[in-house]
Amino acid sequence: MALEFTDANFQALVLSSDKPVIVDFWAVWCGPCRMVGPIVQEIGEEFSENVVVGKLDVDHNPETARKYGIRNIPTILFFKGGEVVDKQVGAVPKQVLVEKLEKLM
Repeated sequence: MALEFTDANFQALVLSSDKPVIVDFWAVWCGPCRMVGPIVQEIGEEFSENVVVGKLDVDHNPETARKYGIRNIPTILFFKGGEVVDKQVGAVPKQVLVEKLEKLM
């Protein structure tokens, strides 16, 4: 299951996590985001014991999107130890995201 990240909970749920974290920056109006969303959900369910997975709506949480320089969506950031360690911009097949994730575990 994918969590809902916000400007208010980002520090606690992402930056302070002791597990790797995947953050899907998205918006309701974004077509490619709707393609990636179900993939992110699947990854969240499959890797729930080892990874924190969630989504951040850039329209409702502009502070965090701005902090990480999100200009194109979907953008998926991979965090480990509170730091961005990998990035994927645009819609890609599930396997691409899984491979990036497996490198963090």
